[in-house]
Amino acid sequence: MILAFTLLSTTLHYAHNVLRAADYPQLEGISVGVTAALVVFAYFLFTAFGVLGYRDYLRGRSWRALAFLMVYSLSGLASLGHFLIAVPQIPAFWFATIYTDTAAALLLWAFVTWAATKLNRVSAPDQLSTQH
Repeated sequence: MILAFTLLSTTLHYAHNVLRAADYPQLEGISVGVTAALVVFAYFLFTAFGVLGYRDYLRGRSWRALAFLMVYSLSGLASLGHFLIAVPQIPAFWFATIYTDTAAALLLWAFVTWAATKLNRVSAPDQLSTQH
């Protein structure tokens, strides 16, 4: 559910960033076209990490999966970058996707942290724990 929410939120937000790039505050010296191209590149790069994380999670490669999912979560945190330049003057729905992206990223971080603590538990008496 968390991964699906993250994918939906990020897809909506990044798609709006591409289609309406001129509506967002721009960095000086970077054209709207270059900005849109960078957003497309970032979307596919981050999503690839999400897909790899999900695939590895299903295959039982837990630590690798969690690392990929942690990287994928950065796609949501990156959305807060809009506020480093100026507050975007966009419709409320699209403005809200900045926050849903951030919430999704934080939920994914919480899941990764929870899963990592579960993996780190000692399951047999003769195993060493990294918790002590």
